[in-house]
Amino acid sequence: MIFTQFEDSLFFTVTSRYGGVSKTPYDSLNLALHVKDSPKNVLENRTITSEKYNFLIENLIYMEQTHSANIAVIKDASMNRIENCDALITNVKNIPLMVMVADCIPILLYDPKKSVIAVVHAGRNGTFNEIAKKTVLKMVDVFGCETSDILVCLGASIHKCCYEVGEEIARLVDEKYKEKRDEKWYLDLHSMNVDQLRSVGIKNIEISSICTCCDEDYFSYRREGITGRFAGIMKLHG
Repeated sequence: MIFTQFEDSLFFTVTSRYGGVSKTPYDSLNLALHVKDSPKNVLENRTITSEKYNFLIENLIYMEQTHSANIAVIKDASMNRIENCDALITNVKNIPLMVMVADCIPILLYDPKKSVIAVVHAGRNGTFNEIAKKTVLKMVDVFGCETSDILVCLGASIHKCCYEVGEEIARLVDEKYKEKRDEKWYLDLHSMNVDQLRSVGIKNIEISSICTCCDEDYFSYRREGITGRFAGIMKLHG
């Protein structure tokens, strides 16, 4: 991953669906409380994750994701759950930020010069609302980041090979971000996010080749319907 050279100062991961205790159809490392999995199992899965990656579960910040363009700046670990939010930013050490997905793009951002991190939930609506771009601009506004310093990774998520949409959605999208195969429309959310990020000066962007709909090592709402959520997690080392 693009952040590997900064492992002394930064923790980062994108989890898979394995290694937890949840039962079918949430098997097994479901990290989301909102999908009707047993809360006890979810909390155990989060504990397993915190112990595996050596962070304090009580400091973990997660969102009630609503496909919005709402962004929260985290100043301490007093609120673990942020309502109506799809992006988190912090410069505080030892506070893990978590974004949960099952086809949407988990976008991880890091400015090594200002020591600022962010996680973004970029589904279709979030992408249409330019949430990744707005998160970058918030990093610049609040922390004085330079966009040329920010590193970005688009984690495992559904790719254009599988992201089929209806005609009414396809009509909203520029030709460069869609293609028609066998009379069906497919969107390229990755290219949309990359172009939005580049429009504000982001230069260093990595895209995971993993399509969650193709790869059963990851939860996929499009493939499974009722399923769990895996996560992108970042933390600045203390």
